[in-house]
Amino acid sequence: QVQLVESGGGFVQAGGSLRLACAASGRSFSSYAMAWFRQAPGKEREFVAGITWSGGSTYYADSVKGRFTISRDNAKKMVYLQMNSLKPEDTAVYYCAASFSHSRNRGTRYDYDYWGQGTQVTVSS
Repeated sequence: QVQLVESGGGFVQAGGSLRLACAASGRSFSSYAMAWFRQAPGKEREFVAGITWSGGSTYYADSVKGRFTISRDNAKKMVYLQMNSLKPEDTAVYYCAASFSHSRNRGTRYDYDYWGQGTQVTVSS
């Protein structure tokens, strides 16, 4: 089992940057594929970015491609989401997620098995 705790959210002006971090505890972290999702008020939880167990493959939602970067450090049991050129429409609660399918680099919320509690990101115009 894996426990996930997100941090790094906050309030930022449009055009600014934030770096989210997800700290994992438990065994075999390096065998899990990881992802970031987000959920805005009144909307479904949506996939943002995913990374395979080794970090060798990543995938991004079209809405964040070129602005966000997902990465992981298996030795530290950490996953990161660097968010640049933030827009008001990026405002949401951001969640870290882990999947047993170690080669997965994308998916729906139903494809991921463990979730963090979320961290709020608010981007003002």
